[in-house]
Amino acid sequence: MQPLRILGIGLACASLAACEERAELAPLPQQVRVVSAITAQYRPGAEVTGEVKARIQTELSFRVSGRVIERLIDVGAHVRAGEVLARLNDTEQQADVGVARAALESAQAVVKQRALAFERSKALVQSQVISQETFDEARKDLTSAQASLEAAGATLATAEDALSYTELKAEADGIITARGLEVGQVVSAAQSVLKLAHDGPRDVVFDVFEAFFLDGPPLSDVAVAPVGDRALEVHANIREVSPVIDTKAGTIRIKVGLQENSHWPLGTPVVGKLRSAARDGIVLPYNAIASAKGEPAVWLTNNENHTVTLRKVSVTRYRKSDFVVTGGIAPDDLIVTEGGKFLKEGQAVAWEGK
Repeated sequence: MQPLRILGIGLACASLAACEERAELAPLPQQVRVVSAITAQYRPGAEVTGEVKARIQTELSFRVSGRVIERLIDVGAHVRAGEVLARLNDTEQQADVGVARAALESAQAVVKQRALAFERSKALVQSQVISQETFDEARKDLTSAQASLEAAGATLATAEDALSYTELKAEADGIITARGLEVGQVVSAAQSVLKLAHDGPRDVVFDVFEAFFLDGPPLSDVAVAPVGDRALEVHANIREVSPVIDTKAGTIRIKVGLQENSHWPLGTPVVGKLRSAARDGIVLPYNAIASAKGEPAVWLTNNENHTVTLRKVSVTRYRKSDFVVTGGIAPDDLIVTEGGKFLKEGQAVAWEGK
């Protein structure tokens, strides 16, 4: 009897050891929390900074060369159309006007003399005192003198224009926003010396990075507000999108037209909210993201055997609290959002949530 009892105890111990070994080989499922992948619309957007500028800005320059003898305005001055802004030394131009005026007076005297000679020749040829050839010569002299008079008048007008060009005048009402001349400086013709921002419509100008346009052109409606006071937000429409990229900065310029009642000073820094057209994608919380050899991935649950698989996904946009997936998973897939840090491929899981 004793040997049989010992044998029974040994068999029982062996059975318990086998059970413990099987328990070690089959660990309990990992508890995780999941969320169901649902297709949703998202709208790509971005906040960019810009500044208020005049819709029309012109570079002002003298039309003749010379030395600046007077500057009547400074940056920030509001000027009226026709107001004199600066003057050049006009000694040379005054001399040219004097010479041209003298030439005109001489030409007028010659025309007067030739006209009298022509009238006398006309009377004499009728009475046959002089020949027809002499009369024709008198008529030719008068015509030549009249042409010289016209040329002298044109020369005087040109000289007077050159004299007027020694004064730089505002072409419209506006504000001087930049200055590049000083008294005593020698400037050349067409050299930009002042910048005038015309009164009237205002634009908000944004330089937007090229990457934003990968989602397509932005919607026309833009919410803009001064950086210092977001409560003054207004909606305006995009008026112009530059067709070229600034190769140095990698940006594209966008101009948004402000309404007439938006009296924001020139240079006001503003924030604009740009948006693209709505798109379809799967929006997941940030705690669902994992990594597969450095690439974005998620843990996908298998409803049949309750295991998980690491699945690479295509992320089209990262946002503040979530990210948008457009490839790698399908709607209604269950994605692990909590408890995924220590998961392994094919590991058994038990989950909560949907």
